[in-house]
Amino acid sequence: MAKNFLDIGVPDVLVEALKQQGIETPFAIQSGTIPDTLANRDICGRAPTGSGKTIAFGIPLVIMTPKGYPNEPRSLILAPTRELAEQITVALRPLARRVGKSILSIYGGVNMRRQIDRLSKGVDIIVACPGRLNDLLEQKALTLEKVNRIVIDEADRMADMGFLPQVRKLLDQTSDKRQTILFSATLDGEVAVLTRDYQVNPVRHEFGSDQPDIHSMEHNFWSVDRPNRIPVTVNIIERYGRTIIFTRTKHGADRAVRQLKKMGTSAAAIHGDRSQHQRRRALTEFSEGKIQALVATDVAARGIHVDGIECVLHFDPPQDSKTYVHRSGRTARAGATGVVICFVDQVQHKIVKQLQKDVGLSLPITTPEMSEGPTTSKPPTGSGRSRLATNATELDDSPSRPRRRTRAIPTNRSDPKSRRNASKSVESIDSGEQSTRTNQSSKRRSSQPPPTGRAGYGKRLKRKAKPSAKSKKRRNRPEVTVFS
Repeated sequence: MAKNFLDIGVPDVLVEALKQQGIETPFAIQSGTIPDTLANRDICGRAPTGSGKTIAFGIPLVIMTPKGYPNEPRSLILAPTRELAEQITVALRPLARRVGKSILSIYGGVNMRRQIDRLSKGVDIIVACPGRLNDLLEQKALTLEKVNRIVIDEADRMADMGFLPQVRKLLDQTSDKRQTILFSATLDGEVAVLTRDYQVNPVRHEFGSDQPDIHSMEHNFWSVDRPNRIPVTVNIIERYGRTIIFTRTKHGADRAVRQLKKMGTSAAAIHGDRSQHQRRRALTEFSEGKIQALVATDVAARGIHVDGIECVLHFDPPQDSKTYVHRSGRTARAGATGVVICFVDQVQHKIVKQLQKDVGLSLPITTPEMSEGPTTSKPPTGSGRSRLATNATELDDSPSRPRRRTRAIPTNRSDPKSRRNASKSVESIDSGEQSTRTNQSSKRRSSQPPPTGRAGYGKRLKRKAKPSAKSKKRRNRPEVTVFS
């Protein structure tokens, strides 16, 4: 392996730029691929995330890419996610400026008009996600006919996300004499077909394992029921530090963030429904340590490359072993240690046991023991309520409802009418004092005997009741004046 970048053909100006970033000794993948790339050969490389491949393909690209023309870029880098595209752009922009080259990132979630305006001024290198790039091509905002160098980064994830048909469509629009550089964690399946159809005698460079070393991490499978997951998560973050939390759905990610904030833990969500500005801000704040937890879905997390992540929490168990390995690989990188925790519902034990078998683990599903507060899945019995049970109730997402209190009204059991009116007089405290007075008046009327005389006659008329024969006789009597 080369001792410095000068030994593998990197110009002095770029060596100085790398030194300013603290990069002085090339990684194995950089020592192996940069000379072959500078020799204009196709490259088929297998390397895990975080191995230094961005610099490996970036340095030759900024050196060899000619100047572009308006709407006619000369080099193209394809990335599966917005976050990865942005990270590549940020990493290569200082190097490109040193040699007078321009670079632009193109992805969805941001203003398309700005990208069109920038392309119209001329860009040398574009870093793009397939979806937005195809949209711009359909609008005739650019052409790929002059692109003679193309990099496909993380091709295996392109395949997992269903992007390979779009990638093939894009490659078909580039120059026939292009140089094609492909990097992937695995080189079989659909990636092998891509290599066969679009590369010419590629040089193969394989570095590291094709999967993260899960045995370098501490794995825990905890039986935690859903009402208790947020309090346990807060304890995990307080104990281990920066944590990436994986949820199954976008709605679940947003809900977890709201609940964590209620508990006083700083967190942000990153998923497909968030705008690019929100995703970039969340990732930046997490990288800089301004927030303690990043809650992500599987698709959005594919572009997350942050060093120093102490813990990965599977808030929802992954669907398969491959997803488990990919999620867990966010920690214990570059020789560091890390902790992986997976929450398990009672009904998920059998599924998780099969997942362990597929991954190559054999661990018991235990009850967590945290230092602060009860964290068991069942709250303690007794007259008192646990802090955990209280927190779980407070964090319920359902709309809050006032507690309904009732008070009974005494009844005369021998009087059927009294019992009926009393049952109607049980009211909620939310109905107000007016309703209470009305019901009480109804009770008093029902407990008194019916009025007699002319007053009784009027009352009975209002109730549309027939006057009795005795009342009719009384009405027909002559009026008598009595003198004393």
